[in-house]
Amino acid sequence: MVKFEQIKGFVFDLDGVIANTSAYHAQAWHQLADELDVTWTEDLGNQLKGVGRMDSLNLILKYGGKENDYTEDEKIKYAAEKNDNYLKLLESLDKSVILPGMGEFIKDIADHHYLISLASSSKNSPRVLEKLDLAKYFNERVDPVTLKHGKPDPEIYTRGAEILNLKPEECVGLEDAVAGVKAINGSGETSVGIGDPKILHEADINFNDTSEVTLENIKKAMDQMSDSIATD
Repeated sequence: MVKFEQIKGFVFDLDGVIANTSAYHAQAWHQLADELDVTWTEDLGNQLKGVGRMDSLNLILKYGGKENDYTEDEKIKYAAEKNDNYLKLLESLDKSVILPGMGEFIKDIADHHYLISLASSSKNSPRVLEKLDLAKYFNERVDPVTLKHGKPDPEIYTRGAEILNLKPEECVGLEDAVAGVKAINGSGETSVGIGDPKILHEADINFNDTSEVTLENIKKAMDQMSDSIATD
C-alpha cells in the first residue's frame, strides 16, 4: 500500500472534478440527442461522464438503437456539431463554475510543491483552465489527441504521471466518473472518487463532494488505509 509520504503528484480530471463544465457537455449532448431523436435520460448522461467525444456519440446512438444508422463521416460531422454547441456554451464560462474548494485545493498542492497534471479527454480543456485562471498551477496536460484508448483504459492516467516524470504509485488521481476511477486504478495510482460512494465504490478514497477534498483529508484517508492493511 502506498503511503502519503510517497506522493509527489496529482492528476486531475476536469469536468465534474475541478469545475462544473460537465453540465455544459451534457447540455450540448442533449441538444444533439434530440436532433438524432434519441430520448435523453439521466442514466444516459451518467454514461457519458469522462468519456471522449466519438465514444460518447457511439454510446448515444447505441442507447437509441441507432448504432448502425450512420456512416463514420456522418458521425464525425455530428461530433463536430456537438463541439460547436459546447464552445458556444463556454462563452459564458467564468470562475463561478469552479466547484467548491477546488480552486483552494489546487493552489494548496501547488504551494506545497506537488506536481500537477490534467488528464481530461476534452480537447477544450486548455481553454477552460485559462478561463478559470487555473492554468498557471498545472505543470503538464495530457493531449487527448495522442491517446489510443479512452477511459476506462488507464492510458490517460499513466500518461498523466509520465509527463510529470513520476511513477504512477507516486500520484493521486481524482475523478467523478466510474470510467475515470477504473482508469486511475488500472494505472496504479491512488484513486480519489468524488461523488456518490455507492456509484464510485471502486475508488481507494471516497469524498461525497469537492468541498471535502483537502490535502489533510487525503493524507488522513491514506494513513487509515495503511493502518488498516497493517492490522489485517
